[in-house]
Amino acid sequence: MKVFVVGANGQIGKHLVDLLKDSQEHSVRAMIRKEEQRKHFEKIGVESVIVSLTGSVDEIAKAAKGCDAIVFTAGSGGSTGADQTLLIDLDGAVKTIEAAENLGINRFIMVSAFQANNRENWNEAIKPYYVAKHYADRALLQSSLTYTIIRPGGLVNEPGTGHVAAAEELERGTIAREDVAQTILASLIEENTYNRSFDLITGDTPIPQALKTI
Repeated sequence: MKVFVVGANGQIGKHLVDLLKDSQEHSVRAMIRKEEQRKHFEKIGVESVIVSLTGSVDEIAKAAKGCDAIVFTAGSGGSTGADQTLLIDLDGAVKTIEAAENLGINRFIMVSAFQANNRENWNEAIKPYYVAKHYADRALLQSSLTYTIIRPGGLVNEPGTGHVAAAEELERGTIAREDVAQTILASLIEENTYNRSFDLITGDTPIPQALKTI
């Protein structure tokens, strides 16, 4: 499966690209937004394309053409305002969903936010971000795509453990970005994650087993 990673230069994105590059089952194309980001992917031998999520659906579709799955793990980042959150985390995600549908790329994995589906549990300090994630997820739910929506808890840069808790609703917790990437990789072909949404935190269950028991 050739996987188009949107947000490949992000912290989860880089972990995922490395995993896909080393996988026996998959290959990868990295979507980045700046020329200077290309050097990293050239160095590790990964194909990359420069496209902005503020551009058109057609531009995103052209970049993803020939791929079999899309992973959306892009974000505007904590240092930008609500306007960029709206443009990247919401509209950028929706445009990517539309591009997938236009191309006939059926498999789509969305990296969302913990409990984004439940307004009562949103973090008030970053409410615009939660609003964007909530409605981007809704757009995916209402699409024709075979989706998986992963809602990770607080993201940390510790080494991954390979053990998680995954369920439709969990108590708040943290998870290593590396383990989020491993979960995305496993979800690509784990049919129990097809058309499912779930929270994800560090836990006691190996990732493949956790995904089979959501």
